[in-house]
Amino acid sequence: MGSGQVTDWQGKNVTVAGLGVSGIPAAKVLHGLGAQVTVVNDGDDARARAQATELEAIGVTVRLGDGATLPEGTELIVTAPGWKPDKPLFAAAHEAGVPVWGDVELAWRLRGPDAAPWLAVTGTNGKTTTVQMLASILKAAGLRTAAVGNIGVSLLDAVLGEEQYDVLAVELSSYQLHWAPSLRAHSAAVLNIAPDHLDWHGSMEAYAKDKGRIYEGNRVACVYNVADKATEDLVREADVEEGCRAIGFTLGTPGPSQLGVVEGILVDRAFVEDRQKNAQELAEVADVDPPAPHNIANALAAAALARAYGVPPKAVRDGLRAFTPDAHRIAHVADVDGVAYVDDSKATNTHAAEASLAAYESIVWIAGGLAKGAVFEELVTKSAKRLRAAVLIGADRALIREALARHAPEVPVVDLDRTDTGAMLAAVQEAKGLAQPGDTVLLAPACASMDMFANYNQRGDAFAEAVRELGAGA
Repeated sequence: MGSGQVTDWQGKNVTVAGLGVSGIPAAKVLHGLGAQVTVVNDGDDARARAQATELEAIGVTVRLGDGATLPEGTELIVTAPGWKPDKPLFAAAHEAGVPVWGDVELAWRLRGPDAAPWLAVTGTNGKTTTVQMLASILKAAGLRTAAVGNIGVSLLDAVLGEEQYDVLAVELSSYQLHWAPSLRAHSAAVLNIAPDHLDWHGSMEAYAKDKGRIYEGNRVACVYNVADKATEDLVREADVEEGCRAIGFTLGTPGPSQLGVVEGILVDRAFVEDRQKNAQELAEVADVDPPAPHNIANALAAAALARAYGVPPKAVRDGLRAFTPDAHRIAHVADVDGVAYVDDSKATNTHAAEASLAAYESIVWIAGGLAKGAVFEELVTKSAKRLRAAVLIGADRALIREALARHAPEVPVVDLDRTDTGAMLAAVQEAKGLAQPGDTVLLAPACASMDMFANYNQRGDAFAEAVRELGAGA
């Protein structure tokens, strides 16, 4: 397939794998460019049928309940990012020499000659917050930008829409990167790498390799986490453009070519004259909301990418001050009887929960849900000294209970043998009985929510509602 000008697509046979948030826009865009589009989908439920009817009305062919067979004459597959690489459809494509792109690859190929450069972010945790901080900083510098990709505006809309952008802040998941071989960012960051989605990638090595694709062909800066050697290793392995620099971020004092923290100030020793001797003040730790350690790391990564793009120091400070975190990300719900109640329902894996637990001194921890194959030994070992008590809910709570018994036997544990939605109120009431003034009751489940709730938002809302009931009765 060529560069993606309209003439390339006329009459091309393209198969779109998967209905859904990326599949439907991709099918419509390709159809609009003149391609012959067939959508294949594993599911055949009422929702899929309604979506199929909508697409068929504009002339797209849809095959429901058969996502395994390669349609006759297919010249390209555009896949939803969630489809696993070991699907039979992709084996058939490989056999037939048919390329497979994701929606990100499609968007990249459809960019015009004067398209806005991409500042890209990936990592196991913190991606969305970092990209939103980055967009806020770029806006504070007077640039036309948007947070796109895995969040916000769809990349296809950003690339093909009416709106003109100077630069895009792009969040990319490991899935999206796997299917985006020709993506070349202006600058990119890998925030951290911890075991996640291993059921999809097959191994930690394959997961890290897909994350590392974000650095391929970077022009200005590869931003890595000094505290996470795996991210620096990925920079070393990347094939970048001549003159592209490795830029580290650290919660400690930065060395040359790094951003870091000195006495409560975020400083830049990378994008300054004579970086051996000089440092540029960017913002105060107090400008970061909330100022938890992992969130300061997010702010430094966002600042590094913005500075790589040439943004002045004042815009970093103004952008961080203007940024408001999303709901359910270490959100302070209320103080009741001298105890703080904090909702970090977004902590759906052990790495995110560890960062959350590190932000408080004395914690009554509410945890549990669907483990997705995770183990909790390291999380409990690292956090044990901060735990006043733990209240466990959800389908896989026994895994956390066993880790606590082994590595923090002195921590009292309440095991609520419940997976109904009402369990959250009971958990908060138990936590109230265990907490002392000055403590934090922290919902940081370290697990997915789908055993009990529709999603982590609903789980966080249930926690906040339970806390409000406590407050009302206080």
